[in-house]
Amino acid sequence: MKVITESGYPLRGTVSLPGDKSISHRAALFGALATGHSHIENFLVAGVTEKMLDALTALGVSYTLNGTTLDINGKGFAGIEPAEKVLHCGNSATTMRLLIGALAGIGLPAKLDGSEGLRSRPMGRVVNPLREMGAQIETTEAGTAPLQILGMDGKHLQGRNFALPVASAQVKTALMLAALQGNSPTTILEPGPSRDHSERMLASMGASIETVAQQGKPCITVEPLQKHLTPLEITVPGDFSSAAFLIVAALVTPGSEIVLQGVGLNPTRTGLLDVLHTMGAQIEILNAREQHNEPVGDIVVRHSRLHGIEVSGSVVVRMIDEFPVFAVAAAYAEGQTVVKDAVELRHKESNRISMLCAQLTEVGISVREQPDGFVIDGGAPVTGGIADPHSDHRLAMSLLVAGLDAQGPVSVQHAEIINESFPQFLDSLTHLGARFDVV
Repeated sequence: MKVITESGYPLRGTVSLPGDKSISHRAALFGALATGHSHIENFLVAGVTEKMLDALTALGVSYTLNGTTLDINGKGFAGIEPAEKVLHCGNSATTMRLLIGALAGIGLPAKLDGSEGLRSRPMGRVVNPLREMGAQIETTEAGTAPLQILGMDGKHLQGRNFALPVASAQVKTALMLAALQGNSPTTILEPGPSRDHSERMLASMGASIETVAQQGKPCITVEPLQKHLTPLEITVPGDFSSAAFLIVAALVTPGSEIVLQGVGLNPTRTGLLDVLHTMGAQIEILNAREQHNEPVGDIVVRHSRLHGIEVSGSVVVRMIDEFPVFAVAAAYAEGQTVVKDAVELRHKESNRISMLCAQLTEVGISVREQPDGFVIDGGAPVTGGIADPHSDHRLAMSLLVAGLDAQGPVSVQHAEIINESFPQFLDSLTHLGARFDVV
């Protein structure tokens, strides 16, 4: 599928966002690991979450999905069954990494595989600490998928103290799930704050999880479970990472003013808002509230004159998924924007630094690749062009946003990859007034 953005149409109106991808992933898996029936509203139905549901089915878990309402019959850790086939995770690293932790903790044999893109992503960062706990996991020589988890014959993993070299919510969650089935407490020290949806959700289900600051860094202590996890009864907030595309779209398109309803505002996820405010963005939060232990609010965004800044340090991990669309905001801002300390972007769906710089150049944006980030010379008109996201869903959507006020059309090849995380992307922007040609 090829999608071409037509420029010059202001965005106005109100939309609700699909459920948060990270929370939906966790709700499905944690609901399966609970004992009893979990009811989840506004579940994200997309390619990546469907892979998690497929894996749960293969592990003997039953569920019903009615629209965006997911009901899961949780079996508890002990009730999960060995899969008779390979658990294929598609392009979803979250599915693979969370399942590794849960299945290693249970001691259940399993083989996990995925797409060519997922096979290129590093798994050693989760596999190696699990091995330290006593799990037997085989990988390729490069430390990538396919992965083979060997059974533990009823043995428990050993609690350990870990100091993670990189803040990663996926690695942290995998270790937490394994630690819940361990024989002693596990502590996880992060170099900076990563998203904390797992801590919030597991604690609400009865797990003993404590987070304290240790020399200014988050330190999570996980106690082995003393009783079953209780089922979930939640409504998943709107996905902030999806909202980010609409936020930047309104900021860079003259005459725009939009309202995004019920968006998750977890502070470990909203670094983009802080950075955009610093750039001069007109963004307002209304109706701030707590929803099932997660902060939620409505976001009002108006077209703004932005200026370039430097982004580095602790805010990077709080906006790690939003850098592709942030780069679009930087392209429309006056002056230079410099991104540092973001080498983690090289380990996403693609080498996101190299691919982002290459494809932004294709549509007329002045960008220079750096070892740990990039430099954008903003303020010049985006000329338009033809780009290919190379199976990176966030890059595909960001390129289309870049075309909303471009001099010429921006054409994105293979745009069907958008369905991996935000199937409603084109519909949401069209509802607000944008125009696209889909070929």
